[in-house]
Amino acid sequence: MTGAGSIPTVESGHRQRDEIASAAASAARDAAERAGVSVRALHDLADLHAVLDLLHHIWRPDGSNPLVTIEQLRAMTHAGNYVAGAFDVTVPAGADPAGADPAGAASAGADPAGEEAGDASSAGTSGLLGACVGFFAAPPGTALHSHIAGVSAPARGRNVGFALKLHQRAWALERGLSEITWTFDPLVRRNSYFNLVKLGARPREYLVDFYGEIDDIINAGQGTDRLLLGWDLAAPGVADACRGRHVEHDVHELQSSGAAVALAESDAGGPDAFPRSRWRAASTVLVQVPHDIEALRRADSRLARQWRLAVRDVLGELLADGARVVGFARPGWYVVERTS
Repeated sequence: MTGAGSIPTVESGHRQRDEIASAAASAARDAAERAGVSVRALHDLADLHAVLDLLHHIWRPDGSNPLVTIEQLRAMTHAGNYVAGAFDVTVPAGADPAGADPAGAASAGADPAGEEAGDASSAGTSGLLGACVGFFAAPPGTALHSHIAGVSAPARGRNVGFALKLHQRAWALERGLSEITWTFDPLVRRNSYFNLVKLGARPREYLVDFYGEIDDIINAGQGTDRLLLGWDLAAPGVADACRGRHVEHDVHELQSSGAAVALAESDAGGPDAFPRSRWRAASTVLVQVPHDIEALRRADSRLARQWRLAVRDVLGELLADGARVVGFARPGWYVVERTS
């Protein structure tokens, strides 16, 4: 027992951890119900094959470079790692979800070697709308790395990805973990908003061409720069975000308070980098990303590549110098705080 001014006991620490885990499980159940899905950890081979089919339909990888294999999924689940699926509960059992729009798909912040958005068509997965795969990470016993997560196009707008991530958070907290990490493409606006605002995760590091060349429908020829995110599972801000209480930044208010623009989208749709002399002294710096990088890659791969290099040059340099991304403001601005 503790009194006023006393030091918390191990018992009180365990009780607080259990309360956080219980609240996370409740938030995950509520999110799944709102999305019209049932999210569960998967172990059976049939379910793992369904996950593999879904992920391959989203990214359509080159045959020589699969995203993940059935053997890897089987080994991961047998070793106690995280593989989960979100199943549609709004359709009769055994019915496939509706066909997908080949122009794009929703995502749980997923990346074919990390976490982003893809292209999906009906995969015959008996109602499987989304999947997420993760493995235990260093430091041992404290962290999970979310390797890949994706949601099919028919489920776009239903917050299935949000339900998947909240299930992952609850699963990790139940096992005594304190953090989940994953990577995502910093150029994809909707994933930036999803990860930083809806989930409350924060970038740790800018990773240049992290996976090398990936020959799939999303990444071919565009480089694989990524932001590494850390999700502090027990942080009050994360708990609030998971209950829909998001921290929203207003870019106009930030600029009125002295924030400086380092990179913006020009009227022509390209990157407009401002001289460093204009923002080097600012404590808050704004870095914009394009309206729709995926459409731009299809329409003008050269211009899309210019965006990759510009964001690498500005945002990558800021993070390397010790700055912190503290949020994401609409329409498409990273909010970066500098330490000096």
